[in-house]
Amino acid sequence: MRTRPLKVALLGCGVVGSEVARIMTTHADDLAARIGAPVELAGVAVRRPDKVREGIDPSLVTTDATALVKRGDIDVVVEVIGGIEPARTLITTAFAHGASVVSANKALLAQDGAALHAAAEEHGKDLYYEAAVAGAIPLIRPLRESLAGDKVNRVLGIVNGTTNFILDKMDSTGAGYQEALDEATALGYAEADPTADVEGFDAAAKAAILAGIAFHTRVRLDDVYREGMTEVTAADFASAKEMGCTIKLLAICERAADGESVTARVHPAMIPLTHPLASVRGAYNAVFVESDASGQLMFYGPGAGGSPTASAVLGDLVAVCRNRLSGTTGPGESAYAALPVSPMGEVVTRYHISLDVADKPGVLAQVATVFAEHGVSIDTVRQQGKDGEASLVVVTHRASDAALNGTVEALRKLDTVRGVASIMRVEGE
Repeated sequence: MRTRPLKVALLGCGVVGSEVARIMTTHADDLAARIGAPVELAGVAVRRPDKVREGIDPSLVTTDATALVKRGDIDVVVEVIGGIEPARTLITTAFAHGASVVSANKALLAQDGAALHAAAEEHGKDLYYEAAVAGAIPLIRPLRESLAGDKVNRVLGIVNGTTNFILDKMDSTGAGYQEALDEATALGYAEADPTADVEGFDAAAKAAILAGIAFHTRVRLDDVYREGMTEVTAADFASAKEMGCTIKLLAICERAADGESVTARVHPAMIPLTHPLASVRGAYNAVFVESDASGQLMFYGPGAGGSPTASAVLGDLVAVCRNRLSGTTGPGESAYAALPVSPMGEVVTRYHISLDVADKPGVLAQVATVFAEHGVSIDTVRQQGKDGEASLVVVTHRASDAALNGTVEALRKLDTVRGVASIMRVEGE
């Protein structure tokens, strides 16, 4: 074993960063044995230097992250501060000064992954980011390495634990959205401002990363269709149960049937209770991968939290350190396919539409005519009426999202339609 330690700079020492530092210290001998050389925490960049950080030598703490990554003797920079800046500049500076990078920054990778990969390649360094998607679940490396010889056609997953906890609570207890969110906040699953989670921004960033790796195509955050889950109601869950379904916020990345384009989207959807993702409970994540040779694979586990995410960071750290010792780099960006990313309107899916309508003869015929005019076939219809008002639930066959959207807009204009109570896509069948 080499005796000179590999030096690691840690950017950020919050929930994840502090766990990374702790594991590096408590598992130092094991890590050294696995890598072939000791690893040494050489500096920790923070915003609040006066905060007590148990187990971390105060002499290592600095507020000057730029000076830390420019030192020249740093082998690996671990970036867990998040956000776009200063993380982007710090990462590219680290490459320029001889360090490889391990990051958990999904937002930055979804927005500027191509530029970061280019900078890593230019300087002959590694960029690893297993922790950016689904916490401790091994997902990026299997997609990037284990399935490198296969053709991935679809990635379908629950990639945000907060939203899954909320929807699971609504499903299992009948709670409304706000009640379930309040419980998630009280238990620490939801942030004080849950917007990034419940509006799908977090899941969309992860979908961009997954789609890029799975389809060997550059997919940016702006390419991902995003729809939040704040409008999901207890009534939607009641309808889902009548169909033998539940509701999940899904990240869906698909290759078109002709293989000539891809799509990436995040939105709530009904899925059958028989689908493996339907049984994912609480704050857990799960990703379902479909490919030509291996068929269907499912990756499941804790998708967030200090220890799970730190586990993924340390796995990358071991891999990058091994590469440093052998003088090699691991796989970089694979974007050779360069497939176009199709807009949401071209996605073929099914709809579950709940309408408030007048309870009188001819309404169903009018509604059916609108569907026919837009080329959308109806699968099932369920109607309940009382005191001149009625609820009409329509489930469609597969059609383009544009055609389904056009159908809904036309339905809103009918005099007999009082309102569109809910619209939900149906997946996993």
